[in-house]
Amino acid sequence: MTYQKRNRKSGRRPTPERQKQTGFPERDELLRFIAANGSADRREIAREFGLRGPQRAALRALLRELEDQGLVEREGRKGVRPAGQLPPVTVIQITGTDVDGDPVARPASWDSDEPPPAIYVEPPAGRTGAPGIGDRLLARLSPQADGSYLAKTMRRLPSEAAQIVGVYRTGPQGGRITPLERGSRTEFQVATADTGGAKDGALVTANVLSGRRGGLARAAVSEVIGSMDDPHAISLIAIHSADIPHTFPEAALTQAERAPPFDSADRTDLRPLPLVTIDGADARDFDDAVFAEPDPEDPEGWHVIVAIADVAWYVRAGDALDREAYRRGNSVYFPDRVVPMLPEALSNGLCSLRPDEDRPCLAAHMWIDATGRLRRHRFERAVMRSAARLTYEQAQAAQEGRQELPDRVAEALPHLYGAYAMLAGARQHRGALEIDLPERKVEFGDDHKIVRIAPLRRLDSHRLVEEFMIAANVAAAQTLESRKSPCMYRVHDQPDPERVEELRQILKEYGLSLSRGQVLKPAAFNQVIDKARGQPGERLINQLVLRTQSQAAYSPENLGHFGLALRRYAHFTSPIRRYSDLLVHRSLIAALGLGQDGLADDAGAGFAEVGQHISATERRATVAERNAMDRYLASYLADQVGATFAGHITGVARFGLFVTLGETGADGLVPISRLPGDFYNHDHSRHALIGERSGRTFRLGDPVEVRLSEADGLSGSLVLDLMVESDGPRSGRPHTRTQTKPKRRGLGHRSGSKNRHNRSVTGH
Repeated sequence: MTYQKRNRKSGRRPTPERQKQTGFPERDELLRFIAANGSADRREIAREFGLRGPQRAALRALLRELEDQGLVEREGRKGVRPAGQLPPVTVIQITGTDVDGDPVARPASWDSDEPPPAIYVEPPAGRTGAPGIGDRLLARLSPQADGSYLAKTMRRLPSEAAQIVGVYRTGPQGGRITPLERGSRTEFQVATADTGGAKDGALVTANVLSGRRGGLARAAVSEVIGSMDDPHAISLIAIHSADIPHTFPEAALTQAERAPPFDSADRTDLRPLPLVTIDGADARDFDDAVFAEPDPEDPEGWHVIVAIADVAWYVRAGDALDREAYRRGNSVYFPDRVVPMLPEALSNGLCSLRPDEDRPCLAAHMWIDATGRLRRHRFERAVMRSAARLTYEQAQAAQEGRQELPDRVAEALPHLYGAYAMLAGARQHRGALEIDLPERKVEFGDDHKIVRIAPLRRLDSHRLVEEFMIAANVAAAQTLESRKSPCMYRVHDQPDPERVEELRQILKEYGLSLSRGQVLKPAAFNQVIDKARGQPGERLINQLVLRTQSQAAYSPENLGHFGLALRRYAHFTSPIRRYSDLLVHRSLIAALGLGQDGLADDAGAGFAEVGQHISATERRATVAERNAMDRYLASYLADQVGATFAGHITGVARFGLFVTLGETGADGLVPISRLPGDFYNHDHSRHALIGERSGRTFRLGDPVEVRLSEADGLSGSLVLDLMVESDGPRSGRPHTRTQTKPKRRGLGHRSGSKNRHNRSVTGH
């Protein structure tokens, strides 16, 4: 069923096929109506579906439920709009210009980890000058078929100084800054007095100034952050572009250096047990250790211990370390460095479970049966001594008989794998989501230049640690819930129905189907992934399934974890690097009477606000990590300009095709101007560009061969040429004619970032 807008301003009319809906709307039907109209208020919905009396109260309750689930957002006092859609009137900020010199913008407020939608600004009417970089506008937005927006300026607002990250180049009258934001085509003039001591080739942050000089926008250097030649330049750019705190206040450093020794008087002694840490070869901190033994009460079951560094002993609520940890929210990991949540004196020292050193810990004891079900569990504060620091590769090699370990560790290792087998079986039984998208590892040489970028091989040792951590996280959530204590849940809501329906339509093109039902379960997505295995579109199908999922977040309200197919879930296992886990530790300490440093009685009242904050810092870290990887990939490929690669089309937009290269997983853009000469229609519903004269079709998922034309390591952009024969002489440059073409010139012939994920949104 489709809906269309009413011509009058005072509402909307139903479709000719059905002038009036009858009966209370189903949830999906209501969502479709709201989406089709862009927004709707309760009166319009009630009129459309013929709701009266008590049904209107039920409608209010349903709309509140949809809002709580993140499927719609409030608009005004009584209106709603689809979640993730920009409001029809909003504040935007000019970020640059396209190749035709027309302004492009982004929302002034944007907290998603996905790139903001493109906003193209109509030239102002009359003699009003065009807005400049950094200008803020109140604008009326019109959504376009490809997900972008066309903005019509209502009025200008007082400007706030926009900040850019770029490369400074000296010049006769000061210098210029080239921004490193992908797709930016604007340079900034810097007066001699505003260089801030920057030298040629310096990486800088700068504030955009009002006015222009010599036709260029003006900026003043605010900080020199490094040099283009710095081997850490890429991570420096990512840190400053995302505004990630990276220097600790003196008070926090002093507190970490002077941390008092832990008190072992009331702690259980776990030192006789061969607890081991299993981490990556380049891990800098070790905050979790594991142990397993047969359950004496159940010959087929296991007793598992997960011991976690007792960070709560060193970081007390409200102190300097706690304030800074809250501000950061989490550690941020780049291939060449870590921006830690806590100073190294703790993260790499007192809270790192180093071999043969006594450490305080909070231990989860879990007893699981032969089906992998958690029969019972308990938590205690303890003191432990790691028997070994193993890498994933060492643990796997030892289990397969390819490497020797100390006797007590070698004897304990088979028990770890035995317990893992039970937990893995339980995971498969409950149908947790199994998206198969390999992570990639950047390897550096002695000169810190990239040697190669290769997929990380997933071993059973990786899965073992993951399943042990998941079990401990579930036990923590169950304990706090049973005690009615505050809990910072890790929630992952069900996918948005519209995204699911869009995925169904794409899957039809591959001869695949996604089962329908009242309640969609992760197992349904797994069936699609299994059927795609070994097929040409396997990687794309995994990416599409991932994009369909909701974003995981932190909340004191338990929404369950869809991806893991778990009713309750919290993060307990990494208080060194996640503030959420530190809160869970404190709540467990208070609920179980394990000390005086637990959660304060009134602290739970602020959990909703804290959850929003740490969810935002996590999204910030995700964006920075992903952008850094894009830059590393582009830098690695810079020496291969002119080479050809096999890839797949993973995105289709008005301005070109996004292609993922098979060998490295790098993403690049084939601009519309580089396609064979023709007029191209952007068919949004079919995710395709279709040649008007030739009929040539470039479709989502198509295998292609491309030549690398440009690779910019500092911006992370790749420009590709499609290796196809032209259908004839070109008549001017190609362009698109979309189904909802805005009335403006020069839309879309620009480089930009694709709306994509490089890691799981399910956020285990």
